[in-house]
Parts: sequence; structure tokens; C-alpha cells
Amino acid sequence: MSSNGSDETKARRPGQDEPKPLPKRFYKDATVGAAKDRQFPVLLDGRSVKTPRKSALQLPTEALAQAVAAEWQAQVERIDPTLMPLTRLANTAIDAVTGQEVEVRADVVKYIGSDLLCYRADMPQSLVVTQAKAWDPVLAWASRRLGVTFAVAHGIIHVAQAPGNALAFADAIGGLDVFRLTSLHVMTTLTGSALLAFAVVEAKLTAEAAWSAAHIDEDFQIARWGADEEAETRRARRFAEMAAAVRLVELLGRS
Repeated sequence: MSSNGSDETKARRPGQDEPKPLPKRFYKDATVGAAKDRQFPVLLDGRSVKTPRKSALQLPTEALAQAVAAEWQAQVERIDPTLMPLTRLANTAIDAVTGQEVEVRADVVKYIGSDLLCYRADMPQSLVVTQAKAWDPVLAWASRRLGVTFAVAHGIIHVAQAPGNALAFADAIGGLDVFRLTSLHVMTTLTGSALLAFAVVEAKLTAEAAWSAAHIDEDFQIARWGADEEAETRRARRFAEMAAAVRLVELLGRS
């Protein structure tokens, strides 16, 4: 049966599935303004940058504001948000987390009930050993830091954690500002472990160490069966998000 071209015509219909053009760069200089109420505004030609929801883009440390301004200054002909990870995280903190701290904190705390570090392989022995080497020190630190004991399961059987574990963790992260909370949430969802993310926020793990620990099972499978190009691309993109979240915490300084 011959084609009448209707499918192709439909696929090429103007405006359908076409990416929105990136906005042109409209400013000369991106700078940081004088602090007001301990907030440092990012300025474009002297005017405050606005978040997607039209709030002023103001950051709590000059170091973070300078880094965000550098992202804006690095744009060439068009403004590409994918090349501005700190700006995107700051926008998220201001627009989506501010006012929703209770909900975001609860979303992180729920991971404590089934944290990655508490679920171990029972075979092969090489994987068991690798998991224990990377995860046991973090779990021991978290136990001391929170004053609780975590139950560890081997195999696929669910193990219930004591209710006090989640309460202790919620208390530990209760004082985080919206920027650190945003970073913690991003790292938790990327790694599947609130404990790894918390260790990074508290400068007990680097981004690379936490990322490696979160991908032990995946790396074991890759070593056995080889890597998938699409999966590698996706993983690299996700690590870039992780690295940005860690850098944001570093630029905020220690609380």
C-alpha cells in the first residue's frame, strides 16, 4: 500500500514537538549587587534577575551569588538553562521550596524507611564485600550522628526501621535553609539514599564518593555485561545535577 504522506505531514505540523527557541542574550554584564538583609542580588546591567515566578534572584552568600552571576555572564548569543545548573537550583529553592519546606523535608525523610544503604546483596561475595566497604562507614557515621541504630536487610526482603530513626533524621535536617534543603532533596532523589545525601551536606563525603557508593550495584552489572551508551549518557547528566547540588552547598558555606 502506498503512503499518501499524511503521517509525515502530521509529524511536521508547525509548532508540534518543536523545542522552544532559547531567549537571546539581552544584557552586557552580569554582576552581584550590594547585600541587603544578608541577601546578595544577581544583576543584569544593574537590574535584578527574576526567577521564573518573578521573584528576585537573591542568594544568601556572596560566593554563591558570584557563581550564579558567572553562569549568566558565560552565556553567549542565547541563554541556555542547561548550562546554568546553579541558577536552576537557586530558582527551585526560591520558587518551589520556599513555603513548602515541610513537604520537601517529609519527602526526604521518607527515604529513611527504605534507604539504599540498608539493603544489601546476599551474593555474589564480591558484591557483598564492595557494598559493605562503601556503605558500612556511612551507616556507622549516620547512626552516631543521629543516635539511632539502622536495621540492615540481605536480599529483597523489606526490613522495618524503628520509628525513632525517621524522627531523629527529621530533627537533624529541620534547621536546613531552603537552599541546603533543595540540594539535599536533589541528591537524595538522584542517589536513592537520604543518608548518602546527608553525609555530603555535612561534608563527610564528596560528590564523587557518594555517587560511586550509590551506583555500586549498577557498576557491578556493567562490569559483567557491559555499558549501554544511552544509560551512560543519562548517568552523566544526572551526575552533573549531583555535582551542582554539592557545589551549591559548598558555596553556601557550613551552617
